[in-house]
Amino acid sequence: MKLSQKQKYFLRFLGNNFAFFAVNSLFSTLRIKIKNGDTISKMNSENKNYVVAFWHGSMGIGWYLHKSNIAALVSQSKDGDILANILKKWHYHVVRGSSSKGGKEALSTMVELLNQKYSLAITPDGPKGPVGEMKAGAVLAAKRSRTPLFFVGIGIKKKIVMKSWDRFEVPKPFAKVNVVYSDPILIDETLSFEETSSKIKECENLLCKLQKEALELC
Repeated sequence: MKLSQKQKYFLRFLGNNFAFFAVNSLFSTLRIKIKNGDTISKMNSENKNYVVAFWHGSMGIGWYLHKSNIAALVSQSKDGDILANILKKWHYHVVRGSSSKGGKEALSTMVELLNQKYSLAITPDGPKGPVGEMKAGAVLAAKRSRTPLFFVGIGIKKKIVMKSWDRFEVPKPFAKVNVVYSDPILIDETLSFEETSSKIKECENLLCKLQKEALELC
């Protein structure tokens, strides 16, 4: 059945507005336990900025946890429209772009925002994967702005795993969630291209380790 423009607009309206209500209501029931979060909490209380990164499949809770003076990189896709709307209602400063579309411009914007003292939340394997494979954005943004970088493992005990490329996780109501932060990482701005590439791989391994730890705590 072919939809009219009015019908398409109505469906987009429902998605943009109902999605926020549904996500907010669900996440408010979760039992979230945080490990090694003192440093990032202290930076928030002192209004210091940072970059925080979590895998795309865990982004729902990742975005939900970080709402203080923070910017978010969101895909320019139509699916990204709904996420952008939710994040704006959570008071994020939303930047549209990705490694595959508008990436260079988005990176420049992210660095500018960090220099303006916004923090930045990013999913380093988005928007199309491969799952668990880190792209350069988070590390380069932290390097160019000389801003501390945190990685976050997020483990959900009771959840639904979607059949999407990122195996997106939807927590069940009242699920137990474990969140494990890395210590802050400072990326040396003098690193060469090869050294930066090695650092990105090192960070990928660290985030995988944190994700595994968070899941094992469930």
